[in-house]
Amino acid sequence: MASSTTRSRDARLSYLKLANGVVYDPANGIDGEVRDIYVRDGKIVDAPEDSESDIRSIDLSGLVVMPGGVDMHCHIAGPKVNTARKMQPEQYRGNEEPQRMLDRSVFHSGAMGSVPTIFTTGYKYTGLGYTTCFDAAISPLAARHVHHEFNQIPNVDTGFFTLIGNNHFAMRAIAEGDDAKLDAFLGWLIHKVGAFAPKIVNPGGVELWKQDRAANATDLDQVVDGFAVTPRSIIQQITLSANRLGLPHPVHIHTNNLGVPGNWQTTLQTMQTLEDQRGHLTHIQFHSYGGGGVEEDSLCSKVAPLAEFVNNHPNITVDVGQVMFGRTTSMTGDGPLGYFLQQINGDKWYSSDTELESGCGVSPIEYKDKNFVHSLQWAIGLEWYLMVEDPWQVVMSTDHPNGGSFMAYPQIIRLLMDASYRQEKLKQVSAKVLEHCDLASLEREYSLNEIAIITRSGPARILGLADKGHLGVGGDADITVYTPDDNYETMFAVPRYVIKGGELVVEDHELKHVVSGKTLTAATGQDTDRVPMIEQWISDNYSLSANHYGISDGEFDRVVRL
Repeated sequence: MASSTTRSRDARLSYLKLANGVVYDPANGIDGEVRDIYVRDGKIVDAPEDSESDIRSIDLSGLVVMPGGVDMHCHIAGPKVNTARKMQPEQYRGNEEPQRMLDRSVFHSGAMGSVPTIFTTGYKYTGLGYTTCFDAAISPLAARHVHHEFNQIPNVDTGFFTLIGNNHFAMRAIAEGDDAKLDAFLGWLIHKVGAFAPKIVNPGGVELWKQDRAANATDLDQVVDGFAVTPRSIIQQITLSANRLGLPHPVHIHTNNLGVPGNWQTTLQTMQTLEDQRGHLTHIQFHSYGGGGVEEDSLCSKVAPLAEFVNNHPNITVDVGQVMFGRTTSMTGDGPLGYFLQQINGDKWYSSDTELESGCGVSPIEYKDKNFVHSLQWAIGLEWYLMVEDPWQVVMSTDHPNGGSFMAYPQIIRLLMDASYRQEKLKQVSAKVLEHCDLASLEREYSLNEIAIITRSGPARILGLADKGHLGVGGDADITVYTPDDNYETMFAVPRYVIKGGELVVEDHELKHVVSGKTLTAATGQDTDRVPMIEQWISDNYSLSANHYGISDGEFDRVVRL
């Protein structure tokens, strides 16, 4: 029988107090103020009034406190990621020994490479102070696979965007001009596969390439054979539908002509096509190229006019897709792009045709600092951070692993916060870059508050995550604590403490605990009158029935519908 003392102690409310930290919480207007933060039951709460409360206090005097990091665009789960691992076994040989779980009962692979194992992905994000990650391109048919893998990623909340820009049902509804039918399908699809947002990739272009390897959609007004739609109409109508449905993150757009000289015009037209609708353009660095033709020297940065448009249109947000030097892997729902890259680098290549939904391309790639094109891509990414005036409109990303690993985030932070370091790195790349971009003339340096915005508060707001990206009462207790250092790369590479859902998972720079995260999905209303028609169409046109499509309600305990 428990003693009265034990019963009394158990009845107390238990709190974690983070005392005296220098807090950066941009969402609540807090910029480097010394504050106390209280945590209870996974949430940030007011200071307890009960003097009998059980409080564990950690003194954070002199340490920097921020919300947990939010990576809103990465590729970390699903068939394409597993294919990338299989293609490059050489990246894992002699890499890292398997790591024993903290309970000492189960071994998990600790292999890194450009595409880490799912366990290592969670550990490494934790080791940077990130607590939420979204996979940016999942075919609906791959949804169940992804949910199973998300269940195994430790210490981070996850979610994914589902591909729809080349979906046959959606394109036919757009061609018919039936808004109600499109809304019903989009709402059904998001719910059925447990996705967070719709993803448009090379709208119409993937479908054309699946019909003919020589084809692609290079013009927004090009008609997609067999569907009587254009890339422009796909972007317009899916964006309108997503906004009508009130999705927290309406639409995530990978525009046409990725990586092609002169594609900045397509990017500008895509932004204009959104009109006043909320929309997010992703890995914008890859879509900001001037020039054209066969002459390499014609390639140049067109960040300035694109950033000016973003600066004048607060409904538009972007993430960068920063290129970092070294060997990595290109993986994309843009099938023709994957083929294009293979033709350039001559390396291994994988392509997938996902029934009536999407395509996929995977190929290894190496970015070299003395290569003019690669150097210019690196510079263009940095220009985006420095030219967008409002940091709430730009988000840090490497399009992991396409531009480089998310493990490069601390170095990117240093490049943004230290202009002299940036100038030194600029001297180490191809000298021709200076003639083709404006980076050398940009003197802006990010503050800690701005870094907190582009890595935490900004992506949380863009995603519509009311409980993420801030340290206000009621928010999720996802908190990262850093030790200040004049070398910002060192500072952000190894956090002192990481708290996930109220649990202290990193303490004194070491991983101490492993917790399960949540899979965040969007709650959508269902047009019940149209669901039978949609499911019958799936059964009639796919290689499986609607009963085997997507996931079932309650199938995954980790799924939370917001």
